[in-house]
Amino acid sequence: METADGGIYETPRLLDEYLLFHYGSPEEILPWPFGPREALGFPVRSALMGGETPRCRALDLGCAVGRSSFELSRFCGAVLGIDYSHQFVEAAETLRTIGRLDYRSLQEGREIRPLTALMPAGSQPGRIAFQQGDVMNMRPDLGDFDLVHAANLLCRLTDPAALLRRLPLLVRPGGCLLLTTPCTWLEEFTPPANWPAGSTAEWLEAALAPSFTLESRHDLPFLIREHARKFQWSVALGSVWRRNSPE
Repeated sequence: METADGGIYETPRLLDEYLLFHYGSPEEILPWPFGPREALGFPVRSALMGGETPRCRALDLGCAVGRSSFELSRFCGAVLGIDYSHQFVEAAETLRTIGRLDYRSLQEGREIRPLTALMPAGSQPGRIAFQQGDVMNMRPDLGDFDLVHAANLLCRLTDPAALLRRLPLLVRPGGCLLLTTPCTWLEEFTPPANWPAGSTAEWLEAALAPSFTLESRHDLPFLIREHARKFQWSVALGSVWRRNSPE
């Protein structure tokens, strides 16, 4: 996830929250015997929406602290993860090179629990590269990919339609596009003039249909913990698209 200028995504609090969101165990995230456990593991579930078909090259846009990139490395020969947040990319790179990163989990008030994020077992760090970059201004020589994953990114961009216009150049014919968004359109991230006029699902289909075929839609719950007694529960709209071959 990212904003136009990094903003809140450069704060220590958000780094800790996202490390827990990406790498925390179910018990570390949700320490209660009740609650929406089906909402855990979102970075893994979003990366696997299209299955685990072996692919040569994958792109993880808005990769945050990198969990989806690690999951993609299990079946993709090369994975490039890009995020606007310098600290998110630094954290992902530390996990890739060192394999662990200490962080803090807020319990309540001043009570802090030290935790350690670990590189997921079975991932292939040698296949992954992390880069800081602006999705709204990606370099033109980035190339194309067999798989592009963009999780909960669109409604954090100033001009999401610009990314949709770029996607046909990023996904190779026959390649797979994985999109998720909680459809949380906020003026602080996206000017209202750039919001979908109606439903996000219809807007995506109208924008992508000329170059992609919609293969499936998914409702993906996810849970972000603020502290041990406060959580953000959301349901992302997920969709899997196949890039059409040129006529």
